[in-house]
Formats: sequence, C-alpha cells, structure tokens
Amino acid sequence: MPGRFCLRALLLVCLAVPFIGCGSSTTVDSITVSPATVSLASGTTAQLTATGTYGHGSHPSSSQNITTAVSWSSSATSVATVSSAGVVTGVGAGTTTVTASTQGFGGLITSNEASITVTGGSTGPTSSTLTSLAIIPGTQSVASPSQTGQFIAIGTTSSGATENLTGSVTWSSSSTQVATISVGGLATGVSQGTTTITAIATNPDKTVVTGTATFTVTGGTSEPFTAITISPSAETLSATGQTGQFTALATASGGLNQDVTNSPQVRWSSSIPTIATVTTSPALSAGTVAGVSPGTTQITAKLTNPDGTVLTSSATITVTASAQAEPLLSITILPTSVSTGNLYGTGQFLAYGTFSTTPTVQDITNGITRDGFTSPVYWISDLQTEFPVTTASGPLSYPPSTPLTDGGLVTAYASGNTSIYVTATNPDGTLVYSPAVNFACPYVAPTTTDVGSCNYETIADPLLVTLTVFNAGLNPNVTGNWLVTAPSATGTPDVIHCGPGSAAAGFSSSVCSAPYPIGATIILTAPAQKGVAFGGWSYNCTATVPINAAGPNSCSVIVGNDTSTTNPTSNVSVGAIFN
Repeated sequence: MPGRFCLRALLLVCLAVPFIGCGSSTTVDSITVSPATVSLASGTTAQLTATGTYGHGSHPSSSQNITTAVSWSSSATSVATVSSAGVVTGVGAGTTTVTASTQGFGGLITSNEASITVTGGSTGPTSSTLTSLAIIPGTQSVASPSQTGQFIAIGTTSSGATENLTGSVTWSSSSTQVATISVGGLATGVSQGTTTITAIATNPDKTVVTGTATFTVTGGTSEPFTAITISPSAETLSATGQTGQFTALATASGGLNQDVTNSPQVRWSSSIPTIATVTTSPALSAGTVAGVSPGTTQITAKLTNPDGTVLTSSATITVTASAQAEPLLSITILPTSVSTGNLYGTGQFLAYGTFSTTPTVQDITNGITRDGFTSPVYWISDLQTEFPVTTASGPLSYPPSTPLTDGGLVTAYASGNTSIYVTATNPDGTLVYSPAVNFACPYVAPTTTDVGSCNYETIADPLLVTLTVFNAGLNPNVTGNWLVTAPSATGTPDVIHCGPGSAAAGFSSSVCSAPYPIGATIILTAPAQKGVAFGGWSYNCTATVPINAAGPNSCSVIVGNDTSTTNPTSNVSVGAIFN
C-alpha cells in the first residue's frame, strides 16, 4: 500500500509539472501592430490593428485580433494621439511611434513600434494649423531680483485643439535689464521694472503666431536714466485741430536706450497751452500734440528718476492758421515682434502707411511715391551698433531702374533686444512716427548637448542667403486668397508661403523667409485669383511669364546675386503688391 500510494503521488506531481511550468495557454506570446508605417494630415485619423500570437512555442500557434484588449500609447502626443480602440489622430506636424502592450506569457508584452508621420494639415475644417498662442498667466510679478516666475505657452489650432508648447516656442523679454526668460518659459528678475514676455511659434508653412504677457519686478533698484531726448525736435501743425506725435527716448546709465513716451516717470507739458496742447496720460497716447491757435510753443518732457534727479528735453511746435495737407496719417510696422536664435541672424520688418486718400493703405518699407508725394522712410534702431536696421537707398520709382538696398532688415550682432521705429515726412514738413516693435536675440548659454541661442556657437552659415518675401496681400481691403510660394533648394514645396491665402490669413503672413545656398535660382509663384489684381515683382525677380493682373504669375531670383549686396549673409528681398 505505501508503494502504491507513492506511485500515485508521483504520477500526480508529474501531471502537474507542465501546467506549473508553462502557465495558461490563453495568454499572449507577442503582439504585432499593423500597418507599421502611417502618414496622415493633422486633424485626420487612421486605424491601427493589434494582433496577438498564442501557443507558447507549440505548433501550430494561433493569432487573434486584440485591438480593443491592449493598452495603446504614443511617444509624442503633440504629434499624434491614439485611442483605446487603436484610432490614431494627427495633432501637429512631426513623427511619433505608437505601441500596444498587455500582460501576457512571461510578463508585460509590448508590440513593435508603428511609425506615424503627421504632415502640416489639410486646408479644410480639420486643419490643425496653430492659430493663436496664449501665455499663462498673462500678468505676473515678483518682489525682488533673482526671484523667478514660470510662464506656460498654450497653442490653439484651427481644429480647436489645444496643446502645451512651453518647451517648443521661442521666448524673449523686451527688457533683459528687468528680467530674462529661459527656453522653458522661466522668467528671472534682474532689476525693478516691467517687461513684456513674448513667445513665438512657427507653423510648418512658416507662418508665425505670437503671445505676450507682462512680468514685473516690484522691488530692487531700477537703473537710473542719464539723458532724455524728444523726437522730432521741431514740428509744424495747423490750428484746425491737426495733431502730431512726439517720442521721448531715455538713456540709462548702462547705455540702453528706452522709449519712455508713456512712462509714469515722464510728464509732458506745453509752455503755452492756448497755442498747442500735449497729452500726458498713456491712455490718451502721451506725447500727442494738438494745434489750437497760431503761434509757437515749447513742448517739454520731464523725467524723474527714483533717486529724485530730473531730466528734461524740449521741442518747438509752430501752429499755423491755415489747414495743412497731411496725406500720411500713420505708420505701422509688421510683424510686431521678430526673434532670432542665431548670432548674425536677421529679421525683416515691413512698414505700411495709412493715407487720407485712396489707396488708403500702401507699402512704404522703402519710401513713399504717390500723387506727386515723394518722401524717404527712415528706419531707426534704439541700439544701432548691436542691432543695425537698414534704410532703403536708391530711386523711389516703381519698379526701380537700378538696384536699391531694402529697408527694415535688422541684424543681431549681440544678444538682447532693441526697439525698431519708422519715420517719414509729410509735404508740410510734419514727421510721422510708427509705434515701436521688438527685435530680439535672446542669449542662452551653450551646453554639451545644445548650442543654446545667440552665442558664437550659433553664427549662421555664411554660405546661406535668406530670401525674404514681403508685400504679399498687404492691403487689408483685399479679400481674395492670393499666395506667393516657393520650394526649398531641395524641392520641398511651399517653404516660402505668404499672403492672405495662407493658413494663417492676415498681416502676420505678409512676411516670410527661408535660407538658400548662395547662387541658387528660386522660382516664386503667385497663382490666379479671381477679382484680385496682381501688381508685379520687384526689380531683382525676373518674370518668367508675362505679368498678368489676373494671374498666374511667376518670377526667378538668384539669391545672393543682388548687386547692392556686399555681405553674402544679407537678405535678398522680393516684393509682390496686390491692389
């Protein structure tokens, strides 16, 4: 009996061993995701399938669709997301990998990686082109220098989706003397004052979206000013209520020039208010002068430093009895902010004027020529040595008979930021100033894994030339969808993509640029658009077909072949005007 019992027990053990060693035959050995590669546009979807293999090495093995039984994940949800049912949705241009996993034979089983490529987006309502950028919080302050505050950039696409872009946007501070900001949106106080924090994001079609916030350092010591200057130094107005704008520029002890026209430290006054008045409140555009009666008066800007020292500057206003012709009403610069990460990098600004007679809006980047009214346009940089800006030189006729140097091109020869202005003169001698815009080259120190920004590691390749296209669809009265496009040097389509027909319609898409090897021949194309008249190409882009107001039109430009250019890294500008 004991022998029979032992034999029976041994038999039971032997029967049990295979089950203990092998586990359940219903668990998964491997997972395969198909298709292995997928390409889709932003806002569109694709279905992935997960297939599980069973059998634990026995033959024959079996397979089963387990798409809804696995856990799905995307390595970059800013590019594409994946649902629990394996449905992939394109979010933004780029590449990500999607995997499926589940508990199986031997532990956690993970599938092969499916490569998902998302292109820039469709042109319909499912497009996910970035349309706006919000900075959170919009206003933030710290008590003293060295304290920090975190900003977050949230982008909204045309499909309505939102995504956190804090780590991928370009950050800048309008006054690095007040605060600096890192590539991750962390602002650090430097001295007492207020600065504007700007984030810039670029869509795949090269259109730019910006967001701004305010950062204030309430404590600490503010840098005192040593001088103040009013511009212009003299102006003539009519007693019929004609107005003029003065700008006050103050120089800090560290050499920085700053626009203090609307600063609470500055008080404006007129020596004879019955001849002309001047506003002090920023809400009413400080520095705005209005003629009241014929005569001459002095306009004074008085700046008081925190230590009590006072600086003053004055200008002369002459008010006449007769009404003065004032065709140019105002000047606006676009875009309002440009940032580069490369030392010696450039940014192109565009100036347009608003006039009292039609056409009411006109490109004046390189000067004014209309109805017998001719005036040069001068570009001004607060820091001309560190961030020089070009002013057009040459004839103002259109098209120009000889090459000219285009205006509005800023080059970063240092890190930091500067304010850019434009001024032009009306026939009666009055000066018109634009509001300031910002150009920045924010400094980020290089590391072993990143070159940073705006340091000697980021000097632009001298064998590349930046081709800049502007004026494309400038007139806001144009409702058509004109475009100016050009491929890259290697054939990638629409690297240059400007005009109201671009994905981000409006002035923000009137200027765009792309780098090309010096000497490359680039073809710019303006397709036909019913109801919109094409105005022609600038002198340095040769029409490849006879210019047709109704289109299509195209021209050929050899980058770096502009005879006015002596620096191989300078811009070649091309204009296309739409009336």
